[in-house]
Order: sequence, then C-alpha cells, then structure tokens
Amino acid sequence: MNILSIQSSVAYGHVGNSAAVFPLQRIGVEVWPVNTVQFSNHTGYGNWRGAVVPVEVVRDVLLGIEERGLLPSCDGVLSGYLGDAELGEAILDAYGHIKRFNSRATYCLDPVMGDVGRGFFVRPGIPEFMRDRALPAATLITPNQFELQFLSGSPVRDFETALAAVKTLRARGPSPNDEIEVLAVDSKSAYVVATPKLPIVVNGAGDTTAALFYAHWLRTQSTSSALELTVNAIFAVLEKTVADAAREIQLIAAQDAIANPPKKFVARKIV
Repeated sequence: MNILSIQSSVAYGHVGNSAAVFPLQRIGVEVWPVNTVQFSNHTGYGNWRGAVVPVEVVRDVLLGIEERGLLPSCDGVLSGYLGDAELGEAILDAYGHIKRFNSRATYCLDPVMGDVGRGFFVRPGIPEFMRDRALPAATLITPNQFELQFLSGSPVRDFETALAAVKTLRARGPSPNDEIEVLAVDSKSAYVVATPKLPIVVNGAGDTTAALFYAHWLRTQSTSSALELTVNAIFAVLEKTVADAAREIQLIAAQDAIANPPKKFVARKIV
C-alpha cells in the first residue's frame, strides 16, 4: 500500500508527518511524505522556528513524484495541517491527478483547524477552505469535536448531536469526565469505542489517529475494525507517554503496540 501524506513536519516531537509516517511504516505501509511546513517543534510549545513551505515547492515535489511514474500505484492521499489555504488547492489538484491514473484512489482529510477550549489556531481562510473545498472532495474525514461543529454548522454535545452533525456533513460530545469516546460513521452504521481518559494533554495524537485509521480502513474496508485497531494502538501509545511522563507522544517506544495493537477495547455499534 502506498499513501501520499501531505502535512506539516517538525524536527523535534511528533505532529503531522512526524506523527503519521513512522506508525504507517511500522504497520507495513509505504509512505511518500510531502511537508507543508518545516518547524523546529509544534506550536503547542508557544514558540517555534521554521517556515511554511512555499506552494510552488510543494507543487514541484508532487511533480517530481509524478515524473517517477508513481501516481498509478498511489492508493490514497492523506492531508493534515496546512500553513496556507493555497497549499490546500495544491493537494486537491494532486488528488485529482492521481484519480486520473488510479480511479480507486481515495482521500483522507484530517481537517486540522482548532480544538475545544482553544478555538481556531490556523491562518484565516483555512477553515473555509476545509469546509467548502476539501470536504466535498474527501472520501474520509477525521475531525475532532470542534472541527465537526464548524464543518457541520451544528453543536456537538453527545452521540445524538454528533450523528446529526454527521448527517449534515453527509459523509459526525461532551464525553463522560472519566472516558473518551471515538466515533466512526459510514453510510450504513455508526460505531463508538470508549477508553479511560488518561491524565495527559499532548499534541500529535490526532495526526497519528488519522493516519492509522486511514491505513486500517484501506486494508480492512471495515469501519469497526479500523476503529478498534486504531484506538487500541493510540491508547497504548498514550499509556506509555503517561508512564514516561513525556511531553511528546512515545511513538518509538510503543511501536510494537502500533504494529500489533492489543485487543483491549471493542467497537460498539450504535446505529
């Protein structure tokens, strides 16, 4: 399996491609990473250095991949954090071009824009691009609660409102204080996996979640299986992160759990 992953990159830590590439490689997926920004560290630290990669450079890298004759073997595109809305257009152009070579190729959109309690943390124009341009083109989307609310224009407070939001998007609350629920919805059913809420606040877990869910979904073609495999792997990574009292998610230390997720949590069908 070959996935073109177009998102941010950091020298230190794990977000964007720095959170997605290794887990995908560890489960046997060939990844072609194209970076949209190159920062010293993620923005959660409050200060960082580096720059947004110019759109023309991103397009040039994508052209080079095409010139290698690789597009027919690309199974899908994964996109995450964008430094500029114009970069999003380059991603959509790339996906459209890949589809001309491989009609079965899919697009997983991780619409990174903001979070509950933080609001938007991307440049102006990016939320509107995600909603109006990227969303209609995507095969899968992996929004968090805040992003789901924005994309759907509906409040998300519980499973019922989440499902109503999903229907609005047409492709989904607060969780109990001691649990986190991850909801996955397809055209036929909805599934949820609940895990204990760990005493941790980190960056990059959503990027890894989107990457793993996309790969497992491509492999299994099963929403419930992809959800179970992903949540079990991510929970193991976060448990290790808590145990080590680490600031960055422990992808390398927990790599065995990424490759072979423990069967701890089961997806429950709710629709």
